[in-house]
Amino acid sequence: MPFVPVTLKSLIPRVYDFEPQTLGEHILKRRLFLNMKQIEVAKLFNVTHFTVGNWENGHAEPKFCQTPILIKFLGYDPVNHSPNSIAELLYIKRRELGWTQRVAARNLGVDPCTWSSWECGGTIMTHKHRRLVASFLDITEGVINEKMKRQWNERHGKQKPYPYLMKSDT
Repeated sequence: MPFVPVTLKSLIPRVYDFEPQTLGEHILKRRLFLNMKQIEVAKLFNVTHFTVGNWENGHAEPKFCQTPILIKFLGYDPVNHSPNSIAELLYIKRRELGWTQRVAARNLGVDPCTWSSWECGGTIMTHKHRRLVASFLDITEGVINEKMKRQWNERHGKQKPYPYLMKSDT
């Protein structure tokens, strides 16, 4: 038999070819995909490269106010959101904007305690507030009214009629 050279080939897995499980892994995967160094990512977030390393290793997470930069860097929001309520929609929108509850309340012209109550699942009582929230979330006031009605009935059952029906709801 004559000598035949044999070359073995295999696909080399890319270092960023993994399914991220943590926020730090999402950042690491995107950084490697973009072929960026930690110091370059750090400049985007206005932090040190040590901070980026801590994020990637799961020792820390970006600050809430850095969420808009994070979403822009990743191209998506790494937190899996499946909102089922107005409270969850408010939180998601506030997160996208990187606002604290106090800032969100100030921007909508309501008391911070009122905002906090809404985010904790409290009923949005006044029509004025419902219009504000609907506008903020870019949904119709009818959706807000329907969700508030459903929330009221789930909490109070048939014991009390829903007291905040609009005239068009009756």
